[in-house]
Amino acid sequence: MDAFPRTTVGGVSLPRMIVGSNWFLGFSHTSAAKDKFITSFQDRKSVADILTVFLEAGIDAVMGPPMPLLAQALEEVEQRTGRQVIRVLTPGFNILPGGHPSFEPERAFDFCRELGATFCMPHQSVTDALLDRMHGVIREIDKYTRMIRERDMIPGLSTHMPESVVIADRTGADVETYIQLYNAAGFLMQVEADWVMRIIRDAKKPVMTIKPLAAGRLLPAVGLGFVWNTIRDQDMVTVGTTTPDEAREVIDLSLDFLSRRLPDVELQETRSKRTLKSE
Repeated sequence: MDAFPRTTVGGVSLPRMIVGSNWFLGFSHTSAAKDKFITSFQDRKSVADILTVFLEAGIDAVMGPPMPLLAQALEEVEQRTGRQVIRVLTPGFNILPGGHPSFEPERAFDFCRELGATFCMPHQSVTDALLDRMHGVIREIDKYTRMIRERDMIPGLSTHMPESVVIADRTGADVETYIQLYNAAGFLMQVEADWVMRIIRDAKKPVMTIKPLAAGRLLPAVGLGFVWNTIRDQDMVTVGTTTPDEAREVIDLSLDFLSRRLPDVELQETRSKRTLKSE
């Protein structure tokens, strides 16, 4: 297997593929039944099995919230492999007075530090609530990025709003990278894909794209083919999988697309496709 390409973000070497965690933690973006299936299926060992496949391919970075299952699986895979995993954590926290004390920003950032985060990127629920389109600012972002740096983590922003990237760049926000929705289906995106394509191209910092398969709505070959061929060499793709086989599939497809090769992965076999096969 080819070595997976890497980039540099905030002085840290990162693989250009990052392991997503929604399909570990039960965030299907499909239905409550699908969420329940994921949480009933995944446990510490099963998640560690999937992470092992990624690590064997040189993909040693994981993105997700500071949640126990993810933390436990990361500990297990590090013990198995003897390799350290780079943690890109996306905490949510109170941005108004009166919230529960356990969700105060200081507590959230301390917890991320305790879990070994290298990157701490306030979740979309924080970033997009702070975005002030009228005045063209992200309110109080410097306060939060300063707190992150004080804890020896690298700050970034997670957003679903394309304006966040533009405004952070324009105002010189102290961040090293962005998490941005990007997929061929336009799933959850607030403007057309070609607009987001342009925003990613013009971003002053590397971009970690998310939901390339539109939460399962796109075939892996379609979703990954689009994203890998329309981002820059410094940008990344975050993709979640449910099984080790799915992990191998997205890795193989991605290496083919990055090498400008036509993918040669095993296709689904159904009776209706029998006449499509050559003798």
